[in-house]
Amino acid sequence: MPAQPQNPLLKDLSQEELALALRFFDAREIAYSRGAVIKSALDPITRFGLVLSGSVQVSMDDANGRQMVLNCVREGQTFGEALCYLKKEAPLTFLALTDVTLLWLRCDQLHCPQSDFPAALREKLISRFTAMLAQRTLHMNDRIQILSRGGIREKLRAFFAECARDAGCRTFTVPFDREGMASYLAVDRSALSRELSRMQKEGEITFRKNEFTLNQ
Repeated sequence: MPAQPQNPLLKDLSQEELALALRFFDAREIAYSRGAVIKSALDPITRFGLVLSGSVQVSMDDANGRQMVLNCVREGQTFGEALCYLKKEAPLTFLALTDVTLLWLRCDQLHCPQSDFPAALREKLISRFTAMLAQRTLHMNDRIQILSRGGIREKLRAFFAECARDAGCRTFTVPFDREGMASYLAVDRSALSRELSRMQKEGEITFRKNEFTLNQ
């Protein structure tokens, strides 16, 4: 595991604090090969994942059995933390899009502290975990804003604006293939490809595979 995981929960801790934090969350590092089902829809969620390397797709099936892509979780990001904290179940599937190394973490100590654990560090970890949950809420709000747009181009514009904001520049890499992007945006794949081509011809965007640049 990297000395300093690039995630707000564990970032910039001293080596001593990091070691204690990993004990606090009962951390377990596990590697998965590309294409591996990390968790099926029927598996319980007892830990949340922090991606040390690679990327993980989060999906679920709708009422008609069609897969809905909910998120692509990349290095330094987490998934399943709210469900783990609340001890709730959800029919989610976690799939390794690449070779992946995860740090699996438990929430138990957030509810029942150990008397021998440093109180100041515990408060810091609780504060960071709470901020992480708040950030997840903002991310879900962004997704709602994207899905609420009326047409494919409007959804793409909102999605690309979010990607550019996260990347900090107009050129960014989308974490989905075309099928995954269509599922994430809840649109038809063929219609999505046609709209992307039109946007490129009109000079609004430039793209090659999953790398996009906003020209306007």
